Amino acid sequence: MQTDPDKLTKAHNQLTHSEQKIVVSHTQREKDDWFINSIMIDDCDVPFKFKRKTKYKTLIKGQRINLTFYPQKEVIAGLEFEVMKVVRIKMA
Repeated sequence: MQTDPDKLTKAHNQLTHSEQKIVVSHTQREKDDWFINSIMIDDCDVPFKFKRKTKYKTLIKGQRINLTFYPQKEVIAGLEFEVMKVVRIKMA
């Protein structure tokens, strides 16, 4: 099922779509029945996170991706951190 980022961002005001972002690092870890993915992109200090039921393909440093995401707060050990919750990711 293909999704159009323009339709998503028009339907949901909080969503942002970015294209041609460069991957700096990508990690995957297993938690319960999910794979939690964290991506860092060039010129951004906030991690982009998403989860999948199956392992996601490994993103290599320097690879370009298109992302649709929204900001979210995450509390870890009593400290609040900003993260970006990814709702759509594609290879550029």
